[in-house]
Amino acid sequence: MLFPTITFALFFMIVLPLSWLLMPRRRRWKIFMLGASYVFYGWLEPWFCVLIAASTVGNQLVARKIHAATEQRTKHRWLVAGLAGNLLVLGYFKYYDFFVSEATNLLDRIGINISPDITTVALPLGISFFTFQAISYLMDVYRGTFQPGRVWDFGVFLSFFPHVVAGPIVRPAEFMPQLKEAHDPQQIDASRAFFLIFMGLFKKLVIADVLAKMVDPVFASPGRHSGLTVLVAVYAFSVQIYADFSGYTDMAIGLALLLGFRFPQNFDSPYTATSVQDFWRRWHMTLSRWLRDYLYVPLGGNRRGNVRMYRNLMLTMLIGGLWHGAAWTFIVWGAIHGLFLCIDHHRHNRRIAKLLPELLDTPRRRFVRRLVTFHIVAFAWIFFRAESFERAGDVIGRLFDPSHWFDHAPLVTFGVLLAIAVGIAEQYIPEVRMKRAMARFSRLAPVAQGLVLALALLVTDTLAGSGVPPFIYFQF
Repeated sequence: MLFPTITFALFFMIVLPLSWLLMPRRRRWKIFMLGASYVFYGWLEPWFCVLIAASTVGNQLVARKIHAATEQRTKHRWLVAGLAGNLLVLGYFKYYDFFVSEATNLLDRIGINISPDITTVALPLGISFFTFQAISYLMDVYRGTFQPGRVWDFGVFLSFFPHVVAGPIVRPAEFMPQLKEAHDPQQIDASRAFFLIFMGLFKKLVIADVLAKMVDPVFASPGRHSGLTVLVAVYAFSVQIYADFSGYTDMAIGLALLLGFRFPQNFDSPYTATSVQDFWRRWHMTLSRWLRDYLYVPLGGNRRGNVRMYRNLMLTMLIGGLWHGAAWTFIVWGAIHGLFLCIDHHRHNRRIAKLLPELLDTPRRRFVRRLVTFHIVAFAWIFFRAESFERAGDVIGRLFDPSHWFDHAPLVTFGVLLAIAVGIAEQYIPEVRMKRAMARFSRLAPVAQGLVLALALLVTDTLAGSGVPPFIYFQF
C-alpha cells in the first residue's frame, strides 16, 4: 500500500479517527493499531504478516530470556541465538539466490559443475528495516539499556505502519516509552504533521517521479544516449533517490505525528555535506547511527589504532552496502563510501587539521569541499542504480567518451533541469526559515490551512505525472 494513493487515503481516513477515539484505552488502542498495521503490511501479500508475527514472537521470547538470565554466559548465548535467527531469516529471503549463484559460479571456475535448484524467493517488504529494529531490541536488552516490554508493545513497535516498510529505523527507547504516554488528540501538532506530509508528497510526486522518467531509460541503455545526457541522468538519480526517500520519511514522520508518535529525524540536507563523513551524518541518519552503534563500535570502533579503525570502517560500509541489496554493485557502492570515510578520518587526524582548523573552513573551501563531496556521492550512486557491473561500466564509459558527448539529448529538458535544481536548492534553505514557514502555517485558522493544503495539493497533482511508482527503498 503506497502512501500517495487513494487506497491509502481511505485506509488512513478510517484508522485516524478510530485511533483518536481509542487513545484513552491504551490496550484496545494497541490491539487496533496492531491490526491496522498488519492490514497495511499484508495488503498485497497477506503471508508477509506471518513472517512479521513470527519475528515478533520469536524476538520477544529471546529478549525475555536475555533479561531473565542471571549469568553473563547465558545472556550471551541467548543473544547469539536471537541474532543468528534474525540473520538467517534475512539471509534466506534476501541473499539466498545471490549466494547460491555466486557459489555455483565459483565452483564452475575450478571445474566442479553443479546445478542446484535455485528457487526465486519473494522478498518481503521492509524485511531489512524490521529485522534491524528487532536486532536493536535484543542488543539493548542485552546491554541493559532497555527492558523488554509486553508483547503487544513490541508488536506495535515492529509493525507500526508509518515506518514498517522503509523506516526510519526507530529504536525501542525512541518508540516504546511513547506507548505508555497519555496521548490527547487535542495536543497533537496536526499543522506540522500535514506540512510534513505535503512536503513528502511534493518531493515524491513532483521531483522524484518526474526525474525517474529520465533516469530509467538512460540507465537501461546508456549507449543510446549522449555523454551529456548520461551526466545529467547521474545528477538526476542523485536527486531522485534523495527526494524519493526523504519524501517517504517526511510522510512517515507526519503520519506518525497524527497518530501521536514522534519519530527521529532521518535527513539533514545531505547534499550540503563538506565530506563523505559529513554526508553520513546527514543521509539516512537512523541507519548511520544503527551501523555505528550495533556494528562499528562492537567491531572495535577507533579504540585500537588507525589500522583497525580503517578496517572497521570498511567492514561497516561493505555490510551497509550489502544490506541495501544482494549484488556486487551494492558492495562496490559501500566500498567507495568506506574508502572515502577512511580518507576523511586520515585527513582529520593530521596535525595541521588539529592546529589550524580555522584555515580549513573558509567559504571558498567549504564550496569546493561540498562540490567534491557531491560528485563522489553521485559517482557512487552509479553502482547503486546500475543493474550490473557491465551497465555501470557502460554509464561511466559514456561519461568519458568525447566522441558522443554532444550528441542529440532530447531527455535533457527544462523540466528535468528544474527538478534537479529544486531538489538541490531545497537543501540549502536555512532550517530557521523552514521552521518559520511551518510556524506561520500553524498559526492560520483551520479553514485557511485547509485552503492552503488544497491549493498545494492541486498544484502538486498538476505538476506530477500519472501513476505512482513504488518508493525506491521498498526493495530494501
